[in-house]
Amino acid sequence: MKTNHPVTRAALGVAALVTIAVLANWLVSLTPLGNRGADFTENKVHTLSSGTRAIVAELDTPVVIRYYASRTTDYMPEELKLHMRRVDDLLKEYSSLSKGKLRIENLDPEPDTDAEDSANLDGINGQRMDDQNLFFGLAISCLDRTSVIPFLDPRDETMLEYHLSKAIAEVATPTKAKIGLMSGLDLRGAPAMMPGQPPTPGWVIYQQLKQSFEVVDVAMEAATIDPKQIKVLLLFHPAAITPAAEYSIDQYLLNGGTVVACLDAYSVAAQMTSSGGNPMMGQQPSPTTSTLPTLLSAWGVTFESGMVLADPALATKLGGNRLGLAVPTLGKDSMPQKDNVITKDLGSVTFFLPGAFTITGASGITANSLIKSTTGAGFVDALKASQLDPTLARTLKSNGTAYDLVTHLTGTFKSAFPDGKPKPAAEEGAVENKDAPKSEHLKEGASPGNVFLIADVDAFYDRFAYNVQNFGGTQMASPSNGNATLLFNLLDQATGSKYLIGSRSRSAITRPFTVVQKMEADFNKSVGTKIEEFQTKQKAAQQKLSDLQAQKSGGSELFLSPAQEAEIKKLRQEQVEYAKLVREQEKTLRRQKDKLAGNITLLNVAAMPLLVVLVGIGFFIQRRRSTRAR
Repeated sequence: MKTNHPVTRAALGVAALVTIAVLANWLVSLTPLGNRGADFTENKVHTLSSGTRAIVAELDTPVVIRYYASRTTDYMPEELKLHMRRVDDLLKEYSSLSKGKLRIENLDPEPDTDAEDSANLDGINGQRMDDQNLFFGLAISCLDRTSVIPFLDPRDETMLEYHLSKAIAEVATPTKAKIGLMSGLDLRGAPAMMPGQPPTPGWVIYQQLKQSFEVVDVAMEAATIDPKQIKVLLLFHPAAITPAAEYSIDQYLLNGGTVVACLDAYSVAAQMTSSGGNPMMGQQPSPTTSTLPTLLSAWGVTFESGMVLADPALATKLGGNRLGLAVPTLGKDSMPQKDNVITKDLGSVTFFLPGAFTITGASGITANSLIKSTTGAGFVDALKASQLDPTLARTLKSNGTAYDLVTHLTGTFKSAFPDGKPKPAAEEGAVENKDAPKSEHLKEGASPGNVFLIADVDAFYDRFAYNVQNFGGTQMASPSNGNATLLFNLLDQATGSKYLIGSRSRSAITRPFTVVQKMEADFNKSVGTKIEEFQTKQKAAQQKLSDLQAQKSGGSELFLSPAQEAEIKKLRQEQVEYAKLVREQEKTLRRQKDKLAGNITLLNVAAMPLLVVLVGIGFFIQRRRSTRAR
């Protein structure tokens, strides 16, 4: 059967083109190429970070993400539906980057189904909304390890990529992360000194570290520290550290290790714990000050350890309504990096007689301040500060500098010992780990390294970081501030994949209409004064009328003088004028907002087709020129 009619042929041609276009789009969407696109948003909110890309690219074992979402229910709030589409797109991008190593399983846990049983086994129990159990969570598995995000809260949208990448890195690692602990304090506790006495319990922070990580005690005299065995080295009040120990830390860092150093200018914990020493038994008290004199200088940092930092603007009220001038409580205003995952969810932290870091700078090293004081801070005598001496407030002198209390150093570090390992003052007492691999002296790191510095140790002491109670011999501890969270956030990031260190949260997709808000603010500012003036005059007129009414109620005859009648008439005229003024201003504001919305709509609807047309015209002109040249 032939179709000779031009209209029929044109219709068939159009139908064929539409079919080809639909099938082509469908086929391309099934390939990794179909999930790629160009991100022109301001903060690249639709693009995975380089750290996430590296984590997914280095997967060598298949990872499964079970994505539980109640899609068929009519009770899912609209906000969650919108967030669900964003999560869908995010997971597709993860899958497309993994080259088959990451599989997404989409499950709808309807009642009495295998999907619901699977969700319960993964510890995802759903959220009760309108008497319905709605599921919206993730379970990330690799071999026998599973990490769960029980609920994908839209309010936590900016942290979703970090939490998901962190979970993938965790399950892809077969064992607990191993951290080394080098400390001048006995965090493990001590047995009873005498029969019948209870033993000294270990620090709560130490017990929690052992629950989350494999903790290896590293002696202060350690000859070598192997970064292949110990992922992070935690220096916790390394008082009276020797040059040999600093050299071991130096080489550990240059070989690829990560260092977290908690130093102190005046440690109350060193005095109060059992490691403070018992002179009757020949023990010497632990020094209250700790620093890294050689390393900090090479890293471009100075640490004030002779005096403690006081900050009147951040001073904490302590028991007896006494002011802790050198006990700063640092909130969000003291955390300059608003999108850093370490401090993003912290409410506040409280430091106790801390020291302070000043960044002097070193070649190849970048310092990022995580928590800092105000410019009104200054240094005071440690002993007076520990006694809460009220005279400190009058004698404190500030030089207008905001000091770092928590900082992150990153870059290519150079050795603090360019001439090699320092010779010990005495060979006796040196402990050498024979099992540790021998390594040559490094003068510079082979790759960028990371060092985190915290200017206080007491912030993690039981008395200052937890509410500790004993119930029937069982110790229960709950955080009293964000101090412990700060340390664990930092260690979680440092012990995860190396690509997580220094990562930041995503920018939110939902953004405020700042232009419209500014228009409304300008309107309120310009009209608000006139409205307030009118309301004042209106109250005055009402008061006058009330006084006249009171006279009439008292039996006297009410007569209004011509002046009073003129004043009332004037007030009524002003009322009409002010009301008209407000209406005109509101109309102007609405016109401006409508114009802005119209321009945005026109841009969204017409800009892309116009761009396509212009590109097509450009190709047409180029082709005509080529044809004429022939």
